[in-house]
Amino acid sequence: MDGAMASQDFTRVPPEQASRPLVVGITGASGFVGTRLIPELVGAGHQCVAFTRDPSRPVYGCRETRALQPPTPADLTGLDALINLAGESVQGVWTSAKKERIRRSRVDVTRALVQALPGSGVRTLVTASATGFYGDRGEEELNEDSPPGRGFLAEVSEEWEGEALAALDHGVRVAMARIGFVVSADGGAMDRIRPLFRFALGGRLGDGRQWMPWVHLDDTVGILRHLLEHEECEGPYQVTAPEPVRNADFTRELAAALHRPAIFHVPAFALRLALGELSTLVLSSTRARPQRTLASGYVFRRPVLREAFLA
Repeated sequence: MDGAMASQDFTRVPPEQASRPLVVGITGASGFVGTRLIPELVGAGHQCVAFTRDPSRPVYGCRETRALQPPTPADLTGLDALINLAGESVQGVWTSAKKERIRRSRVDVTRALVQALPGSGVRTLVTASATGFYGDRGEEELNEDSPPGRGFLAEVSEEWEGEALAALDHGVRVAMARIGFVVSADGGAMDRIRPLFRFALGGRLGDGRQWMPWVHLDDTVGILRHLLEHEECEGPYQVTAPEPVRNADFTRELAAALHRPAIFHVPAFALRLALGELSTLVLSSTRARPQRTLASGYVFRRPVLREAFLA
């Protein structure tokens, strides 16, 4: 596999309990990542407060649910930290209205949270971002210090992070989690992909040479918790596995994990016709590695792609 580093061990035993329990506000608490993150934090001794558009509906594992209705500032009283996972799904046709919802659900929510920080007592903001920050970069090796790229997702991600960084003016530590393509045995985008392979309809996209910065869901929540609990972590961190893979390798490994062939090939022009601007999401090449994440002491739980597909 291109770029493989099989000799290096990135695995570890499950993390221990946090040394200091925190009260953590979470936006996007009922989403794909949020529903896995809450049990992780509660198991470590933290308490969670969910922020949703409908605070009358409780969120499992959270002691309380509060309203999140931008541009109205949220009620952050009694919180030690915030983890911001809010955001409209990027899946679906990118109409003008869809693109505006993608942008506003990230930028406006983050702005409303930051505006509510003064006097709240919150000392830490961990906010989601995306590897879309880098745009389509071909063979260029990217780390957290690489500049932003071009395109819709790159522009949204840069604006998103900019709103979060405004929290520095209020004395709040800010860590930005640039999340890649999240892999798990169930849920998320994999629920759309896996059935195709099970019916032998899966295959590479375009020429298959584009780099995919993947990450397992367990490491996604693990890194978010790591950034929350380690006060020395500030700035951007990749939430991606130690080794990105090309789309063709991703296809081959998924097919092998499911014991199915991967004989189909979807040409780039067909994807552009069918998906429009959304096709950039699957055709862009992002060779991102988690340089700062590894340097911060995080050790990956599931760094091997084929094993990650089954976990």
